[in-house]
Amino acid sequence: MTTTVSSKGQIVLPAEFRQMDQVEPGQQFDVERVDRGEYRFVRRTVPPNEGAIQWLLDCPHKDFFIPIDSESTDVL
Repeated sequence: MTTTVSSKGQIVLPAEFRQMDQVEPGQQFDVERVDRGEYRFVRRTVPPNEGAIQWLLDCPHKDFFIPIDSESTDVL
């Protein structure tokens, strides 16, 4: 497959590859230079709980999650 570098230096991953590997907008990749003109792209793995707190704070049900100002849960 062939792709082109844009004037902004962006490289488009062909749609067939994005679909096969379920690549979504915003996902991050590490780029390594293997040799002159040869590069390796590796998708970064997202920690399993990343975004969980923001998801709870954005919950449409009011008072579902209330942050507690506390240094420790021992005082609860």
